[in-house]
Amino acid sequence: MLFNSYRTAKSNYSLKIERQRLHNIIVNLYDGLITYDPDFKILSINRAGEQILNVTNQEVVGQYFSLEKGKEPKFKLLSQVLFPSLAPTVVRRSDPGSYPQIIDVSLEEPSIELRITTSRITDEKDNVTGYVKTVRDRTREVALLKAKTDFITVASHQLRTPLTGIGWILETLKDSPEIPSSLKDLINEGNLAVAQLSKIINDLLDASKIEEGKFGYQFQEVDIAEFLGQAVAQAQLIAKQYNVTTYFQYPEKEKIIVTIDSSKLGMALSNLIDNAIKYNIPNGEVVISLKRVANEPYIQISVKDTGLGIEPEDMQKLFSKFFRGGNAIKVVTAGSGLGLYMTRNIIMRHGGKIWADSVPKRGSTFYFTLPTDPKLIPPKEITYEEY
Repeated sequence: MLFNSYRTAKSNYSLKIERQRLHNIIVNLYDGLITYDPDFKILSINRAGEQILNVTNQEVVGQYFSLEKGKEPKFKLLSQVLFPSLAPTVVRRSDPGSYPQIIDVSLEEPSIELRITTSRITDEKDNVTGYVKTVRDRTREVALLKAKTDFITVASHQLRTPLTGIGWILETLKDSPEIPSSLKDLINEGNLAVAQLSKIINDLLDASKIEEGKFGYQFQEVDIAEFLGQAVAQAQLIAKQYNVTTYFQYPEKEKIIVTIDSSKLGMALSNLIDNAIKYNIPNGEVVISLKRVANEPYIQISVKDTGLGIEPEDMQKLFSKFFRGGNAIKVVTAGSGLGLYMTRNIIMRHGGKIWADSVPKRGSTFYFTLPTDPKLIPPKEITYEEY
């Protein structure tokens, strides 16, 4: 009996130590942490939460919050976190109805940028007993991103004007009868360099517009098979230069109508097809396929090549800004590393998803989906970043 009492006391002491350790971790978290029950009674708030939301533990713990309470100036920020519908701008980063739910909230007066992650608290029977919100203050992070984007935009615009002048001078020299033929090749190389630099500048400007949510989309209904067929036809010239054959596998005879921005989606598709051609092997193939997704309101498009492939360690970085794989750089030295980043954002702006499979030295396949129901297209333009 004495042994059992000792074991119980030891167990309780260990539990107390663990609880204290957990409490210390929560209190000292850099992110705000708020727990509340299904009736929106605040159960706890850590020190970071108090600082971010400008409230104290004594003011909110044990209090029930409602939409009405959100009208009180003191609790405005906390209420907008608990009830995001009250916030001026909300961007969803996770699928509706799934947990954890992740959203970005932009608040005014004062101007604050928050990323809020909501998770459920459940009992042993999986019944929801409460919720926990993690609140990350991204105000400085967003400001730095905007400053960087503004710099890239200004610098790119400043570079474009003199570059246009250089291109015009080279074109004039090329057509001049006074220029000896021995210099013609050098002028042509200069023209190619100007074209490559112009492409990089345009990519930088497009990426900046995407980050600002100002890329601009005009959606319309199109026959997607016809759209893909035209894209493949336009790629024939570059495919011929690289000695690569392109195919489009037409689906069943029925028309598949989707709502897209033809210009923007054309840019994304061109990026995928051009990469599949440029990073292929001589006498290689590129196959573009289209099919419906079974039992879902989506279509799936794939671009498959027989080229270099992607190294496993590069797969996670594939759609990151400015990233280019080591094996790709060896084959095509010029490039901004923005093509797949922009492609991903364009696809997701259309309500779809994009991913890739690859085997090094045997080829890659890029897949992306598009909704057949226009209601699944996001209502506004946002930046789709990693979180």
